[in-house]
Amino acid sequence: MSMDDLLIDFLNAQRARVFEILAGLDEDQLATPVLPSGWTLVGMLEHLGHAERHWFQEVTLGTAEPLPWPAQNGPFATGQRTEPVFAFYRDQIERANVVLASTPLSTRPLGRHGHGDETLVTDLRFVVMHMIEETARHLGHLDAARELIDGRVGLGQDPL
Repeated sequence: MSMDDLLIDFLNAQRARVFEILAGLDEDQLATPVLPSGWTLVGMLEHLGHAERHWFQEVTLGTAEPLPWPAQNGPFATGQRTEPVFAFYRDQIERANVVLASTPLSTRPLGRHGHGDETLVTDLRFVVMHMIEETARHLGHLDAARELIDGRVGLGQDPL
């Protein structure tokens, strides 16, 4: 297995863990803030969908399909029902996977991130590594929130 294949496998593992942590929760649990900042599990899921869209479409390809609803400006909360948000995240993963299957990781991005040090975003490999970090970081948030909601722990654990 090449290092590039390993990176993509790690990204896919992080994405799968998102769904593992959220599995079994109902609409109210997914939409209820459990921390003072007010973010919700479904809001965090929507954020992850926006991150996939931004990095793999806007940054890598230089263009993106229109959003299915207006973007929220809030603390990872959404006014959307959970099913459309789950579908949005799945769709963004599928779109990202098309990019990954058809584009060498050495490819320079056609778009811009627009924040921070733009010189760091050198190629699609950087985008994959960033999305591993972004998803894993928020897995910790999701995991802690899940424990506060119903006491479940150890969901989405790394098999290593």
